[in-house]
Amino acid sequence: MNKIVLTSLAAFLLVGCVSAPAKAQAEQVDVDKAVEILGRSVAFDTVAGRGKVPAYAEYLASELIAGGFAEEDVAIEPFGETSTLMAHYAGRSAETPIVLNAHMDVVEADPADWVRDPFTMETDGTYFYGRGVLDNKYGLTMLVTTLIRLKREGFVPAHDIILVLTGDEETAQVTAAEVAPRFKGARMVLNADAGGGTLSDDGTPRYYSLQAGEKTYADFEVVITNPGGHSSRPTGSNAIIDMSSALERVAAYAFPPQTSELTQAYFRETAKQVPGDIGAAMARFAENPEDAGAVALLSAEPEYIGQIRTTCVTTQIEGGHAQNALPQRVTANINCRIFPGVSPKAVQAKLQELVGTGAEVNFPVEYPQSETSPLDAELMAAVRKAVDIQSPGLTIIPSMSAGTTDSLLFRGQGIPSYGVSGIFMKPSDDFAHGLNERVPVDSIPGALEHWHVLLTELAG
Repeated sequence: MNKIVLTSLAAFLLVGCVSAPAKAQAEQVDVDKAVEILGRSVAFDTVAGRGKVPAYAEYLASELIAGGFAEEDVAIEPFGETSTLMAHYAGRSAETPIVLNAHMDVVEADPADWVRDPFTMETDGTYFYGRGVLDNKYGLTMLVTTLIRLKREGFVPAHDIILVLTGDEETAQVTAAEVAPRFKGARMVLNADAGGGTLSDDGTPRYYSLQAGEKTYADFEVVITNPGGHSSRPTGSNAIIDMSSALERVAAYAFPPQTSELTQAYFRETAKQVPGDIGAAMARFAENPEDAGAVALLSAEPEYIGQIRTTCVTTQIEGGHAQNALPQRVTANINCRIFPGVSPKAVQAKLQELVGTGAEVNFPVEYPQSETSPLDAELMAAVRKAVDIQSPGLTIIPSMSAGTTDSLLFRGQGIPSYGVSGIFMKPSDDFAHGLNERVPVDSIPGALEHWHVLLTELAG
């Protein structure tokens, strides 16, 4: 194993031995710079509570300024122990800018659990390893490196390009919530934290996913209280038993199937990739969302149920106060991923109906919600050209995420937002948020060219 020491560009010459994909023409200087920035990025342990995001933002600002940005066009804005970084790439018009989004923070990584130091980027020649090397410092690095390349090439966009790097996407998303309203009227957001190409186990490209929507996250608290009593005098029912019955009713309920332009396109295209009954069910559902047989088959698949309806599942339960006493209070957490356009309050009302009058359903924290983004023709054409750099003619599948990115906050302001990462990788290589997070070394040239094509096509 070769450990990358982040002291000079020469330390990254290993990448020079890696062949870029046939259609990727990023210059070696850009590949070297991307590897340098990615390695130094991993070294900032930007975990919530450690206060390292501002220092990381300062480092990135220095790279942008050294790469041709004027100091006054790069701004760091503090938010508690974290911060945002914004960089302004002036175009011929300041109207309807394109916003580029990624996040600087990462989830926790315990060195005791890792094979390698999670905050030192290492390589075995095939992969780069480190916390955040994929989520999301990879996408962030591709954006920063591409903007530096465009400055070097003298590119002047028709409209402004605004880089927005947030500082707490993995937790409260306060930074995105604060800055998103400032960009009302932006043409679109291109998010490096979603989308990308999927490879088969043998490395053959299978399809490219374009994220254009996200479900709404919601945690509901169910509370049942009871006078309790001595355990030697059971009453036949108590708060734990009542909660068990209530949660069984929630588990047995299926929210109605739903569809949108985005999910119809997803199933229509994914059906071509999936063989057998499931693929056929996708095709039928895309044409007729009321096809009960198709709904039943897709609902039985954890990978697809979230694409056709709101889902709610019990994730935590606490109850009782002593081993020899009847429980006086039990609480349960029900985590829901709500289909775009459905009000969380409506879901709360349905849960209250299901658990009954003996329980109370609370909604402690209301998370943002948004509609899906339209499949803009000009965007789709640019993504087509960018994908063709790495895999000509590869199927592009619009998708809706069950999870959440900062795009949710921008969509909530009416700004169309799209996850269009340039990485191509196997699902088996995806260890985001997990142990020994990694990215393929040879993915970088293609990702750089992907972003170069996207920006010159959309902003040119």
